[in-house]
Amino acid sequence: MGELIAILSGKGGTGKTSVCAGLATALAADGKRVLCIDCDVGLRNLDIALAMSDCGALTFLDVSSGAYELSQASEHPYYPGLFFLTAPTHCPPESIDRDQFGEFLWDAKREFDYILLDAPAGVDAGFRLTASFADRCILVTGSGPSSVRDVSRVGELLELMGKSNVRLIVNRVSHRMVGAMDTTVDDVMDAAGLPLLGVVPEDPNVTLAATHNRPLLMYSCRCPAALAVARISKRLQGVPVPISLR
Repeated sequence: MGELIAILSGKGGTGKTSVCAGLATALAADGKRVLCIDCDVGLRNLDIALAMSDCGALTFLDVSSGAYELSQASEHPYYPGLFFLTAPTHCPPESIDRDQFGEFLWDAKREFDYILLDAPAGVDAGFRLTASFADRCILVTGSGPSSVRDVSRVGELLELMGKSNVRLIVNRVSHRMVGAMDTTVDDVMDAAGLPLLGVVPEDPNVTLAATHNRPLLMYSCRCPAALAVARISKRLQGVPVPISLR
């Protein structure tokens, strides 16, 4: 059985979606079968980060409802083994059949090594739907105080849901800004109350890759953000790669 990983954040603007896309492509580059699902109903943009905005992907609702087969998910044009389902645009999360969604994810775990769910920001119905079936939860935060406070609250909610395998990624870390704020990554970990999975530095190549419709790891595989998500993907696979703060 594969592993179901929910990528979550307390607020928008943390770069959660770009982290999700980077991890998906890094895992696929390592030969893993990966299904990446955009669960941000109404505000989907994972296809842009994956460079799949022109692929005409099915939605996860198309598959979970039985209208289409999981085998019809769109395969990435550059990464064999990486497949994608987008989010429906006119379906509120509250109306999604939870049992159907859970059965669909269970079937996906039989077919893929990793299923990555890009959750909507916040803690509403879409967050609960996405997190409830996850084997592992990854919380993406910035280093600012409001972002850290929000992700700390999300961690508390996940604990109330019975989720124990929760890890933190501190994203878009500007060492100049962190130094000016007299803040360290350890401070962020302490404030969030969560163990650290990785640190991703601020990197203009993330935006440039999306602008040029290329996956980050293909656009610039040696840029700081690409190297960081590649290291995190190794740790997801159980490889003891040291955490770099740069």
